[in-house]
Amino acid sequence: MARVYVSAVMDASLEQAWGMLRDFGDLGNYHPFFEKSYIEDEWPADRVGCVRNFRVREDGGMLRERLLELSDRDFRCTYEIIHIDAPWTNYVAQMQLFPVTESGQCFGQWWAEFDVPAEQEEEAVKRVADTFGIFFQCVQDRFGSKT
Repeated sequence: MARVYVSAVMDASLEQAWGMLRDFGDLGNYHPFFEKSYIEDEWPADRVGCVRNFRVREDGGMLRERLLELSDRDFRCTYEIIHIDAPWTNYVAQMQLFPVTESGQCFGQWWAEFDVPAEQEEEAVKRVADTFGIFFQCVQDRFGSKT
């Protein structure tokens, strides 16, 4: 089983970062790895059970992810991949945000676990870690100080 963990302190408030994360349908509209995303069947993007559909910009592969949990109290979301054009199975990921009280910044941690053929694990882990890291950078780019 492959495991990925990425964390970062972002120059954004908890509320700003959570606003981006909790809109489950929006990832493909600002993350450079993905094409425009949408929520299937016109469900609300914050409704548990909704399915996000988007394409990977690099190879055109399709992804569908189901929102399993969304907590405004804990600033956490959990989701699973229900379709990917790759031999990955049992993919579950969770992201949680925490305030950095001394500075007004936000700490985010994102982890995922999934099964992938052994010969593809290193590349898959790198790809997922890069994807998570870019999200943190997108938050920074949108809300960070412009010095």
